[in-house]
Amino acid sequence: MTLIPQSILPASIHGRMLLISALATLVALAVAGLAILGVLQGFVTRGLDQRLDAELSLLATAVRPDGAIDKPRLAQVRAALAGEPGWRWRIASPGGVVSSADFPEVEDGPLLPPPPPLVPAAGRAPPPPVGGPLEGPRAHAPQPGEGHDADGRRVHMRSVSLPSTAGPVTLTAAAPWAMVQKPVRGALLPLLAILAILGAVLGGAAVVQLRLGLRPLRRLRADVAAVRDGRAQTVAEDQPEELRPLATELNALLQDNARTLATARASAANLAHALKTPVAALALELRDDPPRAALVDRLYGTIRHHLARARNAVTERRAATSLAETIADLLGTVAQLHADRALAFDDTAQANVTVAIERSDLEELLGNLLDNAARHAASQVAIATTAQDGTVRITVSDDGPGIPAADRLRATAPGVRLDERGDGDGFGLAIVRDLAELNGGRLLLDEAPGGGLAATVELPRAGGAS
Repeated sequence: MTLIPQSILPASIHGRMLLISALATLVALAVAGLAILGVLQGFVTRGLDQRLDAELSLLATAVRPDGAIDKPRLAQVRAALAGEPGWRWRIASPGGVVSSADFPEVEDGPLLPPPPPLVPAAGRAPPPPVGGPLEGPRAHAPQPGEGHDADGRRVHMRSVSLPSTAGPVTLTAAAPWAMVQKPVRGALLPLLAILAILGAVLGGAAVVQLRLGLRPLRRLRADVAAVRDGRAQTVAEDQPEELRPLATELNALLQDNARTLATARASAANLAHALKTPVAALALELRDDPPRAALVDRLYGTIRHHLARARNAVTERRAATSLAETIADLLGTVAQLHADRALAFDDTAQANVTVAIERSDLEELLGNLLDNAARHAASQVAIATTAQDGTVRITVSDDGPGIPAADRLRATAPGVRLDERGDGDGFGLAIVRDLAELNGGRLLLDEAPGGGLAATVELPRAGGAS
């Protein structure tokens, strides 16, 4: 179960890791901000408690050992007790209660349980406090409490119970909670600014970390592209520990493909070699029949061509063939073959475009397309090229009868002739399709603007997109 829905995750690993890092940073900053505010509030509250405890010490000096309130002494300390607005105090003794005006109401009952009564020895007064008014042996430690004043505002309190011969005396000092909130609020804006700066620094660090961390993936992608384009045979295995097994598996896959290709090439070579002798003998038998001898000679030439390809291992590397130059040479040859028909040839091929295919394969591929178009054209054959995103599209079109959409797939099958006129053998489009797919492309048949056939071959551009 994922914490983030897949629908909102970016498509790239970089984007996903950046999103997770941003969320983690925000959560960490929020937790840190709350923790800092809690620590700051605790620190301010402890300071306030110390001030309230100091007031309790002053109030304790106005309490006599018998629990009575020393009013002259209380009059002396009242000025110090009423130094700031909203501060209150109270002395609750067995003889009565003395407090400042509007003393707040204490929440949840008394702050302290009453201490046990002090029982002096017969005829003797209780011992005096030790160390100060709030440090006697029977005095409780000051305790915190909460309350609200007459206007409903929150009040923070401290209270202590002192023993006396008449019973416990409870001293209480209170201050508005705003004394805690004001400094905390004052520190909130600088704290948010610091957290924002820290978040920006962490965000920048995450971007740099991701860019450096994903650099091996980009390098591995470039190595794979180099293998695909024929500029390398293997990918570098000098990778980080996490990517090294992947690079090893890629190289093993490339080696398996090379072995499979070598086996297929050897089989093709054996087949071509096995056919070479019977075809040569057939050529001798038909030397007195020129039309059939020409067909056998063409077949023999094809066998020799593929045998040479197998021997030279040309399929192991990616070639780079100039498209415009090859088209110009082929157009000259096809124009001579069909000179009696006065066909117009329109060449709009782009210059400086190279395709990743052997020149012999390109000549055979385009030669079949141009010859097929010239045989069926009424008056014109056109060839055009476009290059985009690493792919080159070569379109050969004519103004002939074309091929119905229902028959276009069948037209690329070996030996199929849709038009029985002429001396075609039905292998032209099949050869074009096979050569295109062998070199990483494909053949598409469509209707030309003038109603004839538009045959488009897509081939990879040499060196990838530029």
